[in-house]
Amino acid sequence: GGKRVAYGARAISEGGYQSMPKMVAPGVALLGCSVGMVNVPRIKGNHNAMLSGKAAAEAAHAAIKAGRQGDELSAYETDVRGGAIGRDLKKVRNVKPLWSKYGLVASLLGGGIDMWTNTLGFSLFGTLKHGKSDAAATGLAKDFAPIDYPRPDGKLSFDRLTNVAYSFTNHDEAQPAHLKLRDPSVPIAVNLPKYAEPAQRYCPAGVYEVVAEDGKEPRFVINFQNCVHCKTCDIKDPSQNIVWTTPQGAGGPNYPNM
Repeated sequence: GGKRVAYGARAISEGGYQSMPKMVAPGVALLGCSVGMVNVPRIKGNHNAMLSGKAAAEAAHAAIKAGRQGDELSAYETDVRGGAIGRDLKKVRNVKPLWSKYGLVASLLGGGIDMWTNTLGFSLFGTLKHGKSDAAATGLAKDFAPIDYPRPDGKLSFDRLTNVAYSFTNHDEAQPAHLKLRDPSVPIAVNLPKYAEPAQRYCPAGVYEVVAEDGKEPRFVINFQNCVHCKTCDIKDPSQNIVWTTPQGAGGPNYPNM
C-alpha cells in the first residue's frame, strides 16, 4: 500500500577509518560524510556525523574562549580519531576492503571475525588498504555482457526522469552548467569505446546522455538541470574528467518531506 512521495540520491563515502583525510585547516573543519564516517556493516553514519558536529563545536568554543580565532581546531581532530568516532570506525575498518577484494560472503565471514577480535584488542588483518579508487575499479565494457533490465512497473520500480520530478530539483536553465568536463572530448573519444560511457547508467537522475543521430557522430549531452547533487559522477567517472561544482545562484533538489 506504500507509494512514492519523494526521491533523492547520495553517494556514500565508505572508505572508513583508513581513508579519513586531515580534518582541519585554519578556519576550516571537515565533519561527517565529508570525512567518511560511515560504519559500513551497520549502514549508518548519522550517529558519527552528529558526534563530529558536537566535537567541532566544543573545539571551536574552546578556541574562541582562548582567543585563538583562525587557528586550526587540532583538538577536534584529536577527539574524532581518539574518541567514540575513531573507536567505532576502527573496529570495522576491514569490512569494506574485504568486500571489495573478495566479495560479499568473504567480507561477512572475514569482517565478522575481524570485528569480534577487535573487541578483544587485536585484528587478524591489521589495517587493510583499499588499493584503488572507485574510478580506477571500473571494468572495461568488453569484459561484461550488457544487462537487459526490465521496464519499470510504476509500482516498485520507476523510471529515472519521473523520479527526478519527485526530487523537486531546480536549476535555472540560463545559468552555466555546474558539471564541468576537464576535457570535452574524453566522454566520446575514451569513455564510450572503453567503458560504454558509464555516466549514462550510474547517474540516478539521467543527467548524462550519449545521443546518436543518423549520419552524425555521437554527442555527449549534460542535462545539468536534472542533477540531484549525489556527486557520483565526480567520484566514479573512470577518466576522472567530470568535476561537480557549486551551482551558480544555488539550485538543486528540494525535499519537502524531510
